Amino acid sequence: MRILFIHQNFPGQFLHLAPALGARGHDVLALTDAGNARPRVVRTVCYPAPDAPDAAGPARSYARMCDRGQRVARACAALDAQGYRPDVIFAHGGWGEPLFLRDVWPDARILTYAEFLYRSTGLDAGFDAEFQGADLCARMATTARRAHLLMALADADAGLAPTLFQASTFPEPLRSKITVIHDGVDTARLCPDPSARFDLPDGRVLRAGDEVLSFVARNLEPYRGYHVFMRALPAVMAARPAARVVIVGADGRGYGAAPASGTWKDRFLDEVAGRLDLSRVHFTGRVPHARFAALMQVTRVHAYLSYPFVLSWSLIEAMSAGALVVGSDTPPVAEAIRDGVNGRLVPFFDVPGWSRVLTDALADPVAQMPLRLAARETALARYDLRTVCLPRLVAFVENAIRQARAG
Repeated sequence: MRILFIHQNFPGQFLHLAPALGARGHDVLALTDAGNARPRVVRTVCYPAPDAPDAAGPARSYARMCDRGQRVARACAALDAQGYRPDVIFAHGGWGEPLFLRDVWPDARILTYAEFLYRSTGLDAGFDAEFQGADLCARMATTARRAHLLMALADADAGLAPTLFQASTFPEPLRSKITVIHDGVDTARLCPDPSARFDLPDGRVLRAGDEVLSFVARNLEPYRGYHVFMRALPAVMAARPAARVVIVGADGRGYGAAPASGTWKDRFLDEVAGRLDLSRVHFTGRVPHARFAALMQVTRVHAYLSYPFVLSWSLIEAMSAGALVVGSDTPPVAEAIRDGVNGRLVPFFDVPGWSRVLTDALADPVAQMPLRLAARETALARYDLRTVCLPRLVAFVENAIRQARAG
């Protein structure tokens, strides 16, 4: 059967699923943004990169999504004119790409990746009053971001979300269309390794057993709690004079608003720099995945914070590598970590609490070993790519294929 994946940054969440379906004999094609330079894991065609829309205010978000959706629809119409007609389409709903698929192929089975639905209150928006406006304009801007996401799921035959929390952001009855299956983690690759090493930018080498505290985010920003971590750090480093801190992440804007000037990284580093031994704090920027994995195998304690937002793959990967994770007690994190069972949870904004729990965890690695072992077991039982998640993902798509045949 013909399966078309659509994702502006393909392969994205379809990294393992698309090739697996191809290996099972399906005709798999991907459609992506022409500006996407990521490796092609299946046969791929492109649609023209969108322009900035001529719109302002809350309408700007929907105009951007419509523009991308139209470009996707035109590319699909060109495929149709060449005789290509998919039986199943699996599109990420986040960027407007699925909006007009029914206008091209009304009889195709359409699946949407329902990653997250914004809300003006109660989720990420308004969670952190220090950086997020709560006025009417801000609330309306957030609400306007819901339109294309709701349309994508309403028009789809079924949706997929990676976590229960992320599925719960969608309203009933649309939520009943969503199946929850995590993207999966390669637990065979991300496993404990007593011989692991992590080379620091200054040439020093950290090894498993060293007193290492790690923090990882795609971008160092408030959405992932970088400000809370940095504010907790002076007390931790004062109490643990041998500890080294490795902070992985870029200086980009990230998910939230940009700072008024400079970068979030420098803003919060400057706030505490006078109270830190900066010779023991190592910023690496973004690192290749293999280096990230090595850090998770080396680290004694890994801090992970998140607003009520999408859950990072890195949290599950850290658990799979056997790291002791100290996480924020927010819904996406608490879905994976139970405090005192397979990690530790701290209220997001409790800076003294973060300092205390991180310090205690660094001080007594032997006492934390049961939590590390339990974290690994959680990753194996609930998030393993090969034995748990990928088989379920394949079954999800092939069920849609069976329904397409029946139709």
